[in-house]
Amino acid sequence: MTISADDMMSAPTPGVSRRDYLTWLAASAAVPFMAGCGGEGSDSKPGEDPESVRWFRDTVRTALNRPGINVTAVSVALMVDDRVVWAEAFGYADREKGVQSTPDMRVNIGSVAKIFAALAVMILRDRGRLTLDQPLAQLLPAFHMLSPGFNRITVRHLISHASGVPGTNARNVFNFTPKLDYAQDALRALANSRLKHEPGELSVYCNDGFTMVELLVRELTGLSYPEFIQKEILDPLGMSLSGYALTPAAEGTFVHPHYEGRRLQQEMPAAFATGGVVSTPTDMMKLARMLIDQGVFNGKRIVSAEGIRDMGIDQGPLARINLTPSNVRVGLGWDSVKQLGMEAAGLNAWSKNGGTTFFLTEFIVLPGARMAMMVNGNGHDYASLLLAEGLLLRTAVERKKIQKVPAAVQLKVPPLLSPAPDRTDLAGVYACHTSPFQVLAGSDGSLTLRRLGEDGWVLVQAGLRARTDGHWWADTESTRCYRFAFTEGRRYLVQREISSSGLYWNENPLGEWLPPLDTPLPKAWQDRVGSKWICTNDTSVLREFGPLTWEINALSEMPGYLMWDHDQLLRVINDNEAGMTVKIPVNAGRDLVEWKIVIEGGKEQLQSGGFVFERMA
Repeated sequence: MTISADDMMSAPTPGVSRRDYLTWLAASAAVPFMAGCGGEGSDSKPGEDPESVRWFRDTVRTALNRPGINVTAVSVALMVDDRVVWAEAFGYADREKGVQSTPDMRVNIGSVAKIFAALAVMILRDRGRLTLDQPLAQLLPAFHMLSPGFNRITVRHLISHASGVPGTNARNVFNFTPKLDYAQDALRALANSRLKHEPGELSVYCNDGFTMVELLVRELTGLSYPEFIQKEILDPLGMSLSGYALTPAAEGTFVHPHYEGRRLQQEMPAAFATGGVVSTPTDMMKLARMLIDQGVFNGKRIVSAEGIRDMGIDQGPLARINLTPSNVRVGLGWDSVKQLGMEAAGLNAWSKNGGTTFFLTEFIVLPGARMAMMVNGNGHDYASLLLAEGLLLRTAVERKKIQKVPAAVQLKVPPLLSPAPDRTDLAGVYACHTSPFQVLAGSDGSLTLRRLGEDGWVLVQAGLRARTDGHWWADTESTRCYRFAFTEGRRYLVQREISSSGLYWNENPLGEWLPPLDTPLPKAWQDRVGSKWICTNDTSVLREFGPLTWEINALSEMPGYLMWDHDQLLRVINDNEAGMTVKIPVNAGRDLVEWKIVIEGGKEQLQSGGFVFERMA
């Protein structure tokens, strides 16, 4: 699965709240940097490494030597023109036992696994078992939801994040022991869930759409999803170090997660299609070769050239609500089919990011330039995208694919819009999948942006003023600005921010404006405000950090709404149900929740997706 930069914060203690659950990343003590362990296939001899490799090593050293770094191991592989020209690993796979990481040690690649799910769909299409625009309910009769529109969800919607299902069945998604029934659990959870938007209306990151591909594969082939991927993709590609965490791996064959300076057990993802592949960077270069060669590997066709091409087509124009069409070009299985860092140099690239609780991966394939790379670390704060972009661009120069690394974007705050507009109408609360934003309008025409924290509103930026480019900038801030987008009667707050490489602007919706409600909360919900609830049916890695406890709250600025912890706003459906409120593309509208209160044994029980909670005294 993918975790955005906004989702990074330290581990909770004690217990795990909803915010902690959605945004938690392992925080381990800083570790001394270990020399890299070289892999096979390098083009250069020791002491003769190209500048691209030296730059990568220096950048990794800088990252891993930062105080409080949450990473003990980083591994990388680079392919140029059909050959792995460099592979190396850095740091410890098991720091407690002094075991250095090597390029052949398995790592969890998270949502990069979605590429395999998209390939599975294409293989099934090649064999006439499905079409991309065929409804899932026709192919998988067991699939249904509370919203009648579920029968309009197509296979294309599943693998382009456009299905409209709430997001992620988060129960037991990452574990220290194998979990083989996760997809069935997700199917049961969706049967009691509503759509958050109409199928195809927008593309918002959605893990459960890909999880349904697992069940679709079994329905159409009789094979389990891991069996199908092994038979149809991994074995033909010779990816002998790749697979799924169906049983514990032998010590010394994988990279351990680390937390607070101690080694943890093997992390075993249960969501196979959406984030369950374990692999190595060098193994993944075999997949990259097949993708570049349009479905052929070592003379054998794995999937049709049409299937590979279709995966690389931007699906954004198919959506009704697409607030950032020039910035987000989602493919089938790919996060982007025009990666912005490569595009800045005139190169076309397909990219996929992947994150689990303890691992972060960047996988980028340049089909025209015949290049690819993967970088992975057992943590989330080692500048993975900066490393990926920097290595590829420098290599492209060395291999004469481009003349030079593109220059950084020139940063300058545009002039003020004159006369200054009165935009007090922009004030209000902008909700999203985590803590909401608040826009305040000043008497001088400026705007102030705040975000809700556990102790109240926290300043994000003050003194934002309308500029001639249509954005709101602070006088002294030249790397970040905002705009307001209006579509289909909805108002959105959109952030534009310079990338970590400095080569391009990232633009992402942050939240959707919600109107305060005139109707007060029903008494049944008023009586639950302030109540705390503890999960009774999760056995995932989070037990390492304490019980999963969530709280029902309300926000004074948003009468009539409920709030889970200090984060997601929900609308009341009836005395015992509450539902989703926003439709936001990309990431800010992902993983929305619904509540249902039921009586079990004379006591209230709260159900949310696959989770079951009991009220705490």
